[in-house]
Amino acid sequence: MFSKLRDAFKKFVDTTSSLFTSKEKLRESVEEFKLELVSRDVAFEAAEDIAKKLVEMIEEKTIRDKKQLVKALREILLNYFNEAGSVNIDELVKNKKPFIIMFMGVNGVGKTTTIAKVAVYFRDKGHRPLMVAADTFRAAAQEQLKKHSERTQIPVFMGKYGADPASVAYDSIQYAYSRGLDIVLVDTAGRMHTDVDLVNELRKVARVIKPDLKLLVVDALTGNDAIDQAKFFHEAVGLDGFIVTKFDAYEEGGVPISLIYVVKKPILFIGTGQDYRDLKPFNPLEYLDKVLPIEN
Repeated sequence: MFSKLRDAFKKFVDTTSSLFTSKEKLRESVEEFKLELVSRDVAFEAAEDIAKKLVEMIEEKTIRDKKQLVKALREILLNYFNEAGSVNIDELVKNKKPFIIMFMGVNGVGKTTTIAKVAVYFRDKGHRPLMVAADTFRAAAQEQLKKHSERTQIPVFMGKYGADPASVAYDSIQYAYSRGLDIVLVDTAGRMHTDVDLVNELRKVARVIKPDLKLLVVDALTGNDAIDQAKFFHEAVGLDGFIVTKFDAYEEGGVPISLIYVVKKPILFIGTGQDYRDLKPFNPLEYLDKVLPIEN
């Protein structure tokens, strides 16, 4: 997990530690490091900002050895996560019933399976979730959510194929009210993120159901495309946070940094496997410890 980004940090720290007597060589090392970060799925603007901050610290002589370099890098990255804020979803869901979460994401990122995982996560905490199949134009989407319902024994609300997704989502909330279900998880269509009709559809769903959270599901393995999706959905519909799937198989490592730097929204959950309970809250410090551990 994140092995390539971890190697990039280690190589830079080890190489740069012997160059503190030459500012010119230090700057060259930082420039090479910037390009290495980009190759590990760190968005160019984030890599450029990291490099700029490092050069400033080197110029000001606030970094003079290996330990200070690692500390400086961790502080830069931790500040990105802090600026993106955090969402304590466990507390939020206690304060409103039903709590409505709208899920977005292109086809193939694992959105529907992720919704089932989130449903299991909340049920394990004593809640009564409802999954909603509001992608009414793709038969597989409805059938997939129905199968997850059968396997998890968590109820699913389904509309007719071709029905207005916003209407289905709205009706599901009334259904939840009447049956005492306290969390509504709305699956939405996932056609290509450049589809204008899809954007209008998602905007309408959001306008009608007024979700408490709008989450984008992205696949870590898609690298820079995940960043493009995040930019697009945030500008088109607005996002409150991310769920990143396939974290367990992800070697490049840079997607979390890119998401929080570019969109300034937090990562709430990460997918770590195929099981319904292979979903865990994202912890920035755990992530930093994996990609840039503090050396003794």
